[in-house]
Amino acid sequence: MNSIFDEFMLNISMTGDVETDFYHFLIVNGHPKTAEHCLKVGEKAEQLAKIYGVDPYKAKMAGYLHDVSAIFPNSERIDVAKALGLEILKEEEIFPMIIHQKISGVMATEIFNVHDDEIISAITCHTTLKSNASKIDKVLFVADKIEWDQDGTPPYIKRIEHSLKESIDAASYAYIKYLFDNKSNLKVVHPFLESAYKELKEQFKE
Repeated sequence: MNSIFDEFMLNISMTGDVETDFYHFLIVNGHPKTAEHCLKVGEKAEQLAKIYGVDPYKAKMAGYLHDVSAIFPNSERIDVAKALGLEILKEEEIFPMIIHQKISGVMATEIFNVHDDEIISAITCHTTLKSNASKIDKVLFVADKIEWDQDGTPPYIKRIEHSLKESIDAASYAYIKYLFDNKSNLKVVHPFLESAYKELKEQFKE
């Protein structure tokens, strides 16, 4: 395990059960709201997985772990990413919040002993999606947007709920199209997001 995580493990006794461990980890490290958000996203991802032919267990695990990097504030995330040897894009340097998806992927492996490539892939693109995204990538992406971590009702929720009647691809596109329809609100346009948008736009012939 990378030593950058050591201080967060001082009062943690891992059980080997991801559901127990991720929740305890976030609570002990002062992030109860994130713990609840991750729990809800895991449950929603499991629900969507059963509908769209994805392994429900993998989807749930990805949901539980997708935001464990919340322990690092935005001001520290680029330094953390450097310490972990992650590729850092200029958009992530401008808006470090986005790189939390990559940091969570590393933490899933190093702290929670998750080595499944599909789970890690979903975690590392849950904010932006990406081109050639797998179905589990899209399930977590959509679950995270439905169970958002802000107050009130997501302004795009009706678009997603309507599109879910068609497919998980349609729901993914509905959210991304919402972002690009309101592009002036974006801090940056992450290359992963842009490539996903172009691919889905072509798929839906818009």
